[in-house]
Amino acid sequence: MYKLLLVDDESEVTEGLMIEIDWAGCGFTEVRTAGNGKEAMELFEKMEPDVLITDISMPYMNGLELSEWARKTYPITRIVILSGHDEFEYAKQAIHLQVDAYVLKPFSAEQLTHTVVEVARRMDEEREQRSNVELLEEHYRTSLPIVREKFLSSLITRKQPHLDIAEKARKYGMQLEGEGYVVSIISVHHSDEQAEQNGAKPSVSLASSTDLDLKLFSVSNIASEIWARHELGKVFIHQDQVVLFTVSPDGDQAQMMEDTQTALKEILQSIERFLRFPVMIGVGTFTRELGNLKYAYEAAMVALDYRRILGSNMIICIDDMEKRVQEKLLFDESKERSLISAVKLGTEKELEEVIDGLFDEIARVQASVPDYQHYLLEMVTAIIKLTKVLETDEEDILGGGWGILNQYQKLNSPQETKIWFGEMCAKVRRSIASRRQHTYKQIVEDAISYTKSHFHESDLSIAKVCGQLHVSAGYFSGLFKKELKLTFGAYLLQLRMEEAKELLRTTELKAFEIAEKVGFADPNYFSLSFKKYAGVSAKEYRSSPAEKEE
Repeated sequence: MYKLLLVDDESEVTEGLMIEIDWAGCGFTEVRTAGNGKEAMELFEKMEPDVLITDISMPYMNGLELSEWARKTYPITRIVILSGHDEFEYAKQAIHLQVDAYVLKPFSAEQLTHTVVEVARRMDEEREQRSNVELLEEHYRTSLPIVREKFLSSLITRKQPHLDIAEKARKYGMQLEGEGYVVSIISVHHSDEQAEQNGAKPSVSLASSTDLDLKLFSVSNIASEIWARHELGKVFIHQDQVVLFTVSPDGDQAQMMEDTQTALKEILQSIERFLRFPVMIGVGTFTRELGNLKYAYEAAMVALDYRRILGSNMIICIDDMEKRVQEKLLFDESKERSLISAVKLGTEKELEEVIDGLFDEIARVQASVPDYQHYLLEMVTAIIKLTKVLETDEEDILGGGWGILNQYQKLNSPQETKIWFGEMCAKVRRSIASRRQHTYKQIVEDAISYTKSHFHESDLSIAKVCGQLHVSAGYFSGLFKKELKLTFGAYLLQLRMEEAKELLRTTELKAFEIAEKVGFADPNYFSLSFKKYAGVSAKEYRSSPAEKEE
């Protein structure tokens, strides 16, 4: 179930523990050993252990240094410290590193077994807790009202694809599907000085309260009750307002606006009678698209602005105040973000789907020719901006500004325009993908070149290479491993060991001299690493006839 790494330079003790302890019975399906901290770091990259058991006193890198590295690099790995030092300073460092257990030497196999069983038990509990369906469902049920309210708020703050909205609505158990929508807003007139102005005690009248949240909650309760009775839609609190969605099953605009205003009148009368503080209600435009609730909400906000002229305790419909186009063809931030993401990171199919959606919008909205041209111009401009930001060859891909204009003027139908725009986006996508792949290879090639030139430096590390290449260690590690099928640490060791073998075959240099030439500050660690890599000691390798023949 779990993987464990045991690090101890006392090979006899390690071998004894490996034999005496029933690791499988303790819950560990893979157990590996290392003789020192540096060797352990190499194994970490290969196996990513769930538990690290390490002695403190070891050559090259002590157990506390290894633990500190593991805690930063593999933060979820459990750590058990073995030490013969019953000293406060070691214990204090272990506490700082948040180790799971601290075992003092001498200890028996039974004691260590008890420790690892306890660590495994705690991991089992954590895993069970995180994956327990009942607990997750209970947590989900508890947080669902908050999640639903955040989802409803998102519908009026940003434009979203209809499919995304429908999927989330189903997930949260909310019925939002309909043939028409209206957004209304109840704004509470409130100030901290109201209590003083009213001269009433807070305990006597809610109108005198300075608690806006309490007022909003009270309004929401009344509105929710009436809205549910009329079966109109959803009510929720957004910022300092109560927002109401009207969802029409048949799309009859006149009937829907009438039903909405009837319910809003009842809400307004109830607030006047029971809560007795002033409110204003704004009603936005009718829309047939669930994804356009953002614009319907903005229209309701404009309606609320007329309170400065008309006063309080009124219902103001924007259609009564202004002649407005009910639906516009808009290339908004959401659409631009989806298009750019598909071109930069999406598959060919994902890009096609986004472009289909953009042109479906054109077909659905009966826009004027200038609006259509403006919409298309913004789409093309988004692609041009992307090529400039990424320093892609705009002239080759797009033909330059006049080239695009000339191409556009030759188009005779929406279908031709769609094909033309799709091919343009596909060219940019292929160019970006090609440049990215070239960049990946270039980074790895530069890393290899730098490493070959500096592997003899004992302080050469992945951090130093990344500093030279100006990339993050996490990004570089994944990239290097993907390209070469081995970690940077394994590559560096291989490079050093192969150079050491060459020097052993062709020179009379002593082992400690070779160690220094291939980047090992500690000759003993070089000898240990070489024997592990080559299967024989450096002396045995040099004297082997087979190696001389190479």
